[in-house]
Amino acid sequence: MAAVPGWIASYIAAGGSPSLEAIQPAGIDLSLDKVYEFLEAGVLSRGGRKLPGTRELREEEGRWVLKPGAYKIRFSERVFIPQSFLGLCLPRSSLLRMGALLSCALWDPGYHGRGEALLTVHNPHGLVIEKGARVAQLVLIRIKPTPYELYRGFYHGENLT
Repeated sequence: MAAVPGWIASYIAAGGSPSLEAIQPAGIDLSLDKVYEFLEAGVLSRGGRKLPGTRELREEEGRWVLKPGAYKIRFSERVFIPQSFLGLCLPRSSLLRMGALLSCALWDPGYHGRGEALLTVHNPHGLVIEKGARVAQLVLIRIKPTPYELYRGFYHGENLT
């Protein structure tokens, strides 16, 4: 049996439980669980935020047929960022080759939750995507020294219920 790379061992120790198929040479695949459309504008000010209302789109026969535009998505996997790492979420190259982009924010040390991202379909013909399709790769980057404090912000523990 091969040794578990340090970054994946830290991820598992923090509470992550990726399937063997999800473990890639440089990261962990994240799959699509839910798709939402935006219903209104969001507001970001110096003193806070008002997130826009969204509506969950129901998949038909296990897939979504998306027109060009912006969608909020939720990943299937629970993400746990270990204490000495930060997490970056990058789109899978197949998604890019189909004319869609995935944008994610940085995940701070200590974050856990079912993350969300912005899926933007640029292909004028749209995108058909199955529930459970691998859309992103989580990359963990070791940071030194270890942060004095772990993330406990607004999105900590999101979508766990």
